[in-house]
Amino acid sequence: MASGKILRQLIKAGANGDTAAFRQASEAIIQEEREKQHHLLANDLERILYGDTFQPQPLRHGLKEHIPIDQERGLPLLIVREPARRMDEVVLTPEAKQVVEDVLEQHNRGDVLRSYGMRPSDRLLFCGPPGCGKTVTAEVIATELDRPLALIRLDSVVSSYLGETAANLRKVFDFIESISTVALFDEFDALGKERADASEHGELKRVVNAVLQMLDAYQGKSLIIAATNHEGILDSAIWRRFEEVVVFPPPSGKETVELLGLKSRGVRRDFEANDKKVLTLFKGRSHADIERILRRAIKEMILKGQEFLSIGHLKRAHEREIPRDTRLKMGKSKNARLSASED
Repeated sequence: MASGKILRQLIKAGANGDTAAFRQASEAIIQEEREKQHHLLANDLERILYGDTFQPQPLRHGLKEHIPIDQERGLPLLIVREPARRMDEVVLTPEAKQVVEDVLEQHNRGDVLRSYGMRPSDRLLFCGPPGCGKTVTAEVIATELDRPLALIRLDSVVSSYLGETAANLRKVFDFIESISTVALFDEFDALGKERADASEHGELKRVVNAVLQMLDAYQGKSLIIAATNHEGILDSAIWRRFEEVVVFPPPSGKETVELLGLKSRGVRRDFEANDKKVLTLFKGRSHADIERILRRAIKEMILKGQEFLSIGHLKRAHEREIPRDTRLKMGKSKNARLSASED
């Protein structure tokens, strides 16, 4: 709760219509909440105060200077950026939303947990097909916790030199242990693939062992999120290292309606989001697919100078997905044949 002095200033400013004093008192309250580690509340208060003008802050001063690099090629091992996505910009299943909200509460009230000798959950595993919200949700968590988002670059981490991949991972873990971030290991299966797979060489097995050891020893300041589209190939020991597993399936009909409403906000439509023709059109599509098709349809509406978004716009935008779908099916079929030949 804000101090009595600031609350008096806030009410006085509001009663007198003093906009500048009201904003100053409001900003003081927000700063107090941040100092108490109540970042979720502080973010909400900022959005109420600034409305649509709210912008994420620039990347924290001096952070880029500490980003580790790959010794072989001189490439940065992470990309660190200030997140912008908010909780009301993502559509999750009730189960996934509950886990995310629980983790946010644990971190926002971490002082309470630590007073009982416990720590907030800091290792999450996100599973599900591509385009179903894993990366976006990681960014949302970073925004709500007011932390930078650290994207681990596997193209830099994985090295052709013997032992260099594990060394790069050590640098990454040293960085996220010392600096408070939300650290996203996307395509985590590249680092945690099943060691019993006879087709894999010894170096990959050493990398998996290194990942397991680093996760076991981790006591750092960051919240680690590992995301994979291929959870079936993860080493069985990997699963035990994560405190929460969040599944991201393709959206249900209800979630599709919610997503369409969210992504077409401010656009006039001549159809309802729960129209059966619309739901049939998007059945089996991922969140990313739906957003891409909808964005394409809205562009057509704008460029043709039309006032309302129609099902016709959606259908034409959907037809443009056919070449992509065909190539994806061909790729999956080819991969299946290769796997069968290797067996």
